[in-house]
Amino acid sequence: MKRFSCFLGLVYACIAANTAVAVSAGTVSASDKNRAMVIQVPTAATNNNGDNNNNVLRGNAAVANAYKNNQKNVYFIVNQPDVDTACREKIFKCLTDYCGDVTVVSGVPTTKCQYATESELYNYALLCLQKDNEILLPQFGANTKNYVGGMNTAAQLCPSYVQQELMSYLSMANMANQLSKSHSDLCLKRRQELEAAMACHAVALAYGNETDSKLVSQLTDYCGAGVPGGSAEMVTRFSNAGNVGGNIWGWAEKIVSLDLNSKGAEWQAAVDAVLAGYTNRMNLACGDNMQLNLAPHTTNSNAPSVLQTVAAAAVGAAFPQTNSAVANPYANQPIWMEVTSLSELYNYNDAHQLVMAALSNPSTTQNAFLNSAQMDNMQTAYTRGTKVFIVRDSARCYIIPVAQLTSVEQSLVAQNHANCASH
Repeated sequence: MKRFSCFLGLVYACIAANTAVAVSAGTVSASDKNRAMVIQVPTAATNNNGDNNNNVLRGNAAVANAYKNNQKNVYFIVNQPDVDTACREKIFKCLTDYCGDVTVVSGVPTTKCQYATESELYNYALLCLQKDNEILLPQFGANTKNYVGGMNTAAQLCPSYVQQELMSYLSMANMANQLSKSHSDLCLKRRQELEAAMACHAVALAYGNETDSKLVSQLTDYCGAGVPGGSAEMVTRFSNAGNVGGNIWGWAEKIVSLDLNSKGAEWQAAVDAVLAGYTNRMNLACGDNMQLNLAPHTTNSNAPSVLQTVAAAAVGAAFPQTNSAVANPYANQPIWMEVTSLSELYNYNDAHQLVMAALSNPSTTQNAFLNSAQMDNMQTAYTRGTKVFIVRDSARCYIIPVAQLTSVEQSLVAQNHANCASH
């Protein structure tokens, strides 16, 4: 009996151990609700409007969501401006209060900042920020005890952003000025004038050696007072090209031959100069940079002139014929070439170094300021005789000479690029 009782006790102990293992392993039956994990599922509830809604937040869910949104706003600044954005707004407001808004409206009078220097605007923006001691970012309210003059102000946080924002402002002002010019009434008038001048330029070259009356008649038809952009003054300028300003030998030849309708030796270049004058008028009015590519005009320098023939008959000796060198195919290569930089150039030395590198390095060299096509065009222009490169960025321009200039060339460059730095 004793042995039988011990056997039963051993069996019960084994069963109890298996049950404990099952419980610890989490194998709870579906009906054992005391030991299973209870998952609360939202049931139908009534919101404030009296509607049944299964998605109503229960317990502390609303507080948790509010805390999460607050963390986003404070640490990730989803709905609040950061320091960079807030400072840019402050600086832009300072500049617009001083200069006026940047607009693209035709006929609007220019502001006083059109000819303001960069240092003037920079100093004013700094003074404007120094007076601003209000809280820059209200969401970060931990400031001084009185919330005035602490670290969270424009005066403390924004001066380092002035230079970059000033460049952005000047770039926008420059582009707005260019658009205003290109859409202005004066620009449209100058464009029509240039179209008429180009028509008369072709006529003047074609009929330059005809009689004066025929030349004036042809010019009147193409750029006279009745033609859009044309005028009687334009007809007079083209008809007199080559007479006024011609060399003394041209005048002497006309006097000897008694042919006062013929032009001087350089009349074709004089006709080109008249067209260049109208091109410059359009560039100034429209803010453009149009350049003329004129065909070279050849003259036979070996043939004796009328004056030489008459003088030889008078003295009994012939003038020697001069064998001129081979004509330069790039004789009409422009003196200067304008290049637009892809990045800002803040001083003359950087612009000079950029031009020297573009002319000396292969055009495929990586460059943050110029692309390969620009460098290739600069090298080609230099080999053909270009002496000056005008380097521009969004707000500045620099005159970089790469060859010796004559006094006439220096004067021409200075007149056409008076707003560019030359040193």
